[in-house]
Amino acid sequence: MDDKQHLTMKDIARELGVSVATVSRALSDSPSISRERRQAIQQYAREHNYFPNVIAEQLRHSRRNSSRAIGVIVPELVHYYFSSILDGIESEAASRGYHLILAKSNESYEREVQICEAMLKNKVCGIIVSQAKDTEQYDHFLHLEAAGVPLVFYDRICPAMNASRVVVDDYLGTMNAVSYLIETGCRRIAFFGTSMNITIGKNRFNGYRDTLYKHGLTLDKSLVRICDNRADAERITPAMMHMEDRPDAFFAVNDETAIGILSVVKRMGFNVPNEVSICGFTNGFRATVCDPMLTTVEQRGTQVGKEAADILIGLVEGTLPADHAEKRIVKTRLVVRGTTRHL
Repeated sequence: MDDKQHLTMKDIARELGVSVATVSRALSDSPSISRERRQAIQQYAREHNYFPNVIAEQLRHSRRNSSRAIGVIVPELVHYYFSSILDGIESEAASRGYHLILAKSNESYEREVQICEAMLKNKVCGIIVSQAKDTEQYDHFLHLEAAGVPLVFYDRICPAMNASRVVVDDYLGTMNAVSYLIETGCRRIAFFGTSMNITIGKNRFNGYRDTLYKHGLTLDKSLVRICDNRADAERITPAMMHMEDRPDAFFAVNDETAIGILSVVKRMGFNVPNEVSICGFTNGFRATVCDPMLTTVEQRGTQVGKEAADILIGLVEGTLPADHAEKRIVKTRLVVRGTTRHL
């Protein structure tokens, strides 16, 4: 096991003489921590290759009343977005007297099914979940619904259920980003997206496609790839940049993928943004530590988490009707930095 797997928030807190809660909030870029302290903690984490890990396993053995326990299922925690959502869920839940039982599916359908069964046995009062990438069967969610367990989906929603959900405006956020690339002179815009089996994959691709058509550009399938992580971006990008009619811009489904593209393009000697523009989707703290800093769509993960917890607690406490699917959309915004040209 390498160093980044060993390092925990507790280690960082001990080294810097702060509380674990302060470290957690700083890594989630919470404004409740001073800017100077946030930057110091984030810099230490970067220098020591820290990546978030599941730190709430002990909550499974909590002696507190299980009726106040909210189950939370995350696909993974290495991405800033999921970590920031978790921070929002925890903040809202704690302020209203609830605690969390956290589990990570590792993007596995089988693991997701096991987690749902375990949470049902542990009598959680409700579950907040973002489904795994390879989940295409939904009996485990339907079983929870039949058992009367309130469900709230975030980010990746279950298409087979009319369940409560909180999502960002993926379609409009993508349209705004791709429109900006076009307005700044880009014409060959590559799209690095995620699986079309999940709603965000469809919504972001549709936003990309429709924006091209809106501006009179043709969709070139040779510029479209399923690529949603840095490793794949670094593997796929070189061949695309060697195309005779290479892309002059990239839109990536998340910041990690965008940063992978950026590292390759720079290494190949292209100027960013004059020759190649790059836009991500997240606006985590890594977007401000690359060179140039990354233009990206801000997802406001903390707000997504707070909204999801608010809905779940409303369903539990009866302030929202159990037979009503509450659907909320958190607006995105384009944050323009150095990887794109300026209007």
